[in-house]
Amino acid sequence: MFTTRPELRGTLGMVASTHWLASATGMAMLEQGGNAFDAAVAAGFVLQVVEPHLNGPGGDLPILFHQAGSDGAEVICGQGVAPQAASIARFKDLGLDIIPGTGLLAACVPGAFDAWITMLRDHGTMELETVIAPAIAYARDGYPLVPGIVAAISAVEALFRTEWPSSAAIYLPHDRVPDLQALFRNPTLADTYQRIVAEAKAAGGSRERRLEAARDLYYKGFVAEAIDRYCAATEAMDTSGRRHRGLLAGDDMARWRATVEAPLSVDYHGWRVFKPGVWSQGPVMLQQLALLRDLGLEEMDPLGVDFVHSVVEAAKLAFADRDAYYADPDHVDVPAATLIGADYADRRRRLIDPTQASPELRPGDIGRGRPFLPSGDMIEPEALQIAGAAGFGEPTVRHTGHMPGDTCHLDVVDRWGNMVSATPSGGWLHSSPVIPELGFCLGTRLQMFWLDPRAAAALAPGRRPRTTLSASMALGEDGRGIAFGTPGGDNQDQWATTLFLRWLHYRLNAQAAIDAPMFDMVHFPSSFYPRATVLNRLNMEGRFAPEVVTELARRGHQVALQGDWALGRLSMAGKRGAERFAAANPRFMQGYAVGR
Repeated sequence: MFTTRPELRGTLGMVASTHWLASATGMAMLEQGGNAFDAAVAAGFVLQVVEPHLNGPGGDLPILFHQAGSDGAEVICGQGVAPQAASIARFKDLGLDIIPGTGLLAACVPGAFDAWITMLRDHGTMELETVIAPAIAYARDGYPLVPGIVAAISAVEALFRTEWPSSAAIYLPHDRVPDLQALFRNPTLADTYQRIVAEAKAAGGSRERRLEAARDLYYKGFVAEAIDRYCAATEAMDTSGRRHRGLLAGDDMARWRATVEAPLSVDYHGWRVFKPGVWSQGPVMLQQLALLRDLGLEEMDPLGVDFVHSVVEAAKLAFADRDAYYADPDHVDVPAATLIGADYADRRRRLIDPTQASPELRPGDIGRGRPFLPSGDMIEPEALQIAGAAGFGEPTVRHTGHMPGDTCHLDVVDRWGNMVSATPSGGWLHSSPVIPELGFCLGTRLQMFWLDPRAAAALAPGRRPRTTLSASMALGEDGRGIAFGTPGGDNQDQWATTLFLRWLHYRLNAQAAIDAPMFDMVHFPSSFYPRATVLNRLNMEGRFAPEVVTELARRGHQVALQGDWALGRLSMAGKRGAERFAAANPRFMQGYAVGR
């Protein structure tokens, strides 16, 4: 099968991510003797600087990691919770029946910083000063802009000028949209991180104590204080068309910590696949695999009609359960074991018609009565005008600044066999105004809650939103393993599932599996503002054979052809024996894998 690049192979280690500078930074840590955890943290901090339209220091993060010699994986949850002041009643009092997609009202506790620090403290070997130095250097000295950053700034230029002057001060240098060919700087962010490093170092004590001091500076010190003051005093324009102050307070940040949790997992054709819990959408991948396990995929053409149809119809069932049941398991009784179990999959698999696409939303019956399925305004698939690369459910820019947001991803494997898969997101440059003292903005993950108390993922103080963020890992026999994933909002666990199936069943190398023509379905209420619902849409890259497209349409799929290289931003890093391998997405000419 055609590949755009070779699959990288070596023995020292591999880093793959959505930006070449992050991959190179992670590899530099491995070259200096660091492990996969050091490398992932360094790459993650660089992504916050060089992909500000896709993630930032005010965002969120799920991490999956595997320690060499163990037979499993663990999760670090960097998804912050809703502020104590955030309730359904509070939003109703504001005259809102949906949480805005931009501005300060939609901010949760930013979780990414503590998630990175937790992994570095507990499993890394390097000092914060070492792993964050490249990010500080890029913020202070400059980094090359990618087209997506310039496009994002251009789209919200008017909003920055009229409503968010603190964002204009950073992102409109010399009072204009930055030149694509110029190096871009964020010295305020560099100062913020340099101050954290300096004051944590001055705290003295052990390495672990210094790292704990760093996270306290963020969640209890000057960073939290600046966030508290800004949210309390600033009225920011958001997608409601009105200005609102934020609900996030310093006390919310001080009482929150990233947590280390057991993942959910299923066995699939000799591999154990691991995902974060039901506060993420990750388990939909496990549900899809359970449904597909006995459908004979290995006998199908990976670019053919039966493969695409089977994967799409299984995804429809899994995503219906996501929207009916997934929520923060600390506050909601989510039947996770049932949903990913073999018995449930056997019952649900009978609903897949091999000859006809389902036009219905069909969450499963788990013995609790008819599940409540929240839904936004219905949009006919043929009327939906969105670019496949932008994802679903995020409208074009308006005067309130709402525009497509997205995510980053990174995968690392080191010489010892440790592996990390992480998907940083949120805190986009167009999410909310930059906090002037800090050089970054807050995220808007609160928009993923519903303001209907009947919904599993209903808003309540202290709850985690049911995020789309997901990371993926699988372990096989004889020490084999892969870490993989992608940005993409609601598409993340569709693209990642297809990658895994093609890589495993058809013996494609990692690069060939990533390069292969991709598809996804839209058959659910969007996780993002304005929560529109589309049913039975099938997005396909234009490289599929015409006869495949025609037959899928005949089976009832509402097919929408996208660009030839429009869907998926996948990467993978893995191990087989002493060998390490990696590959990254060629789409949009930004993601790269490095290693030796």
